[in-house]
Amino acid sequence: MKQLTHYNTHFKKQTFPIILVCDNITNAPNIGSLFRTADAFGIDKIIFCGSKIPLGRKMTKTSRATEKVISYEEIESISEMIQHLKAEEYQIVSLEITNNSQSLEDVIFPKNKKIALIIGDENFGVSEAVLNLSDAIIHINMFGQNSSMNVVQATSITLYEMTRQFLKNKNLAV
Repeated sequence: MKQLTHYNTHFKKQTFPIILVCDNITNAPNIGSLFRTADAFGIDKIIFCGSKIPLGRKMTKTSRATEKVISYEEIESISEMIQHLKAEEYQIVSLEITNNSQSLEDVIFPKNKKIALIIGDENFGVSEAVLNLSDAIIHINMFGQNSSMNVVQATSITLYEMTRQFLKNKNLAV
């Protein structure tokens, strides 16, 4: 058995109608990892909202050049971005544990709708103002004593489920 590399894998390259909207994420290694995750899951674009977004050397060390292939933009106001996305008919889905969030395992994502996945600040999560603008709030069930996980890990789990459902729905439609 031979381990495959990115030079000899046979994964079919695909892009999904999902954009990642970052609510004040400022940790450079996390941002680099989000680029890698977005590339791995065929995400359309990343939007960084807030100020002081570190896109320098520390970020590129973890991104492994994926910032060159993933479209991204920076905007100060996440509220303005959400209004713009709603006008573009995106479903706004925030990843946060709240008293009325749905478990990721119970969510069925719409078959033919673009999704904006909102992920939050490393320390404070998705802001309450953004949660109030969301069409849905989802969380990942956790079984230990901790009530949160790293934003990149949580994003990876969520994007896996979203893209899995897109592929399943696509296969059913054929």
